[in-house]
Amino acid sequence: MKSKPIMLKLGGSVITVKDKFLTPNTEAINRLAEEVADSEVSHLVIVHGGGSYGHPIAARYKITEGFKGKHQLIGFSETHNAMMSLNKLIVEALIGKGLPALSISPSSSIITRHGRIHDIPLDILTHAVSMGFIPVSYGDPVLDHEKGFAILSGDQLISILAVKLGAEKVIVGVDVDGLYTSDPKTNPSAQLIEHATLGDLRELVGEVSGSKTVDVTGGMMGKIFELTLPVMNGIEVLIVNALKPDNIRRALSGENVRGTRIIKG
Repeated sequence: MKSKPIMLKLGGSVITVKDKFLTPNTEAINRLAEEVADSEVSHLVIVHGGGSYGHPIAARYKITEGFKGKHQLIGFSETHNAMMSLNKLIVEALIGKGLPALSISPSSSIITRHGRIHDIPLDILTHAVSMGFIPVSYGDPVLDHEKGFAILSGDQLISILAVKLGAEKVIVGVDVDGLYTSDPKTNPSAQLIEHATLGDLRELVGEVSGSKTVDVTGGMMGKIFELTLPVMNGIEVLIVNALKPDNIRRALSGENVRGTRIIKG
C-alpha cells in the first residue's frame, strides 16, 4: 500500500446507548459520519465496537468462554447478527454523507487461536483502501482453533490491522477525554494523561479501571493492553472523546485536540 492509512476506532459506548439493549446512538453516528466526511481524509479504515448490540448477547451465552455446548451456537449467531445490524447503521450513515463505506465481516475471514488472531487475510482490505473505499469492520464472534469460537474485540482487530497495514496513526474514539490516573466517571479527582509512552502504557494496564457496565472485551484496560502493539511498532495512538462534537474531525485532520497521545518513547 503506497499511502499509510489512518485507523479510526469508534467505541461501542459512543455509537450505542450501552445500558439500553440494541439501542443505537443515532445522533452520534450521524454526526461522526459527517465529521469523517468533513475531514476529507484520503485513506481510512474504521473499526467499531459492539456496545449494547454485541456485548449483552455474548455475555448471556458466555461466548468468550468458548464452545461448551450446542445451546451456545444460537448465541454466536445472534451476536454476529446484532453486530451486522449495528455495522449496517454505521455504513449507511457514511454512505449518506457521500462516503464509499464498505462493510468487512471479521467472522467470515478471521480465525483465532485462544482468542488471539491467528490468520487475517489482507488482500481485500488493502485493495479496497487503495481504490478509495473506506472499509468498516467491527468486533465480532469468530471461530477459534482451540476454543471452538471466541469474541474478537474491535480493539484487538484495529491494533493488528494498524501494524499489518503500516498505519500512519490510530485514533480511538471513546466516551471520556482519554486515559486518566483513575476512572473519571467515579473519581472527580482523576487527572487526564495527555502524553504517554509505551512504558507508561504498560504500567497503566494494572491501574486504570474498566467500565461498570457489562463489557466482555475488557473495557478501558482491554484497550490499553491491545494498544501496546501499534505503539511498539512506532505507530502513534490518539485517544479522544468521540461524544464531543468536532473531536474526530480534528483528530483525523491532524489538528490539536484534547486527549491522550501515546508514542513509543
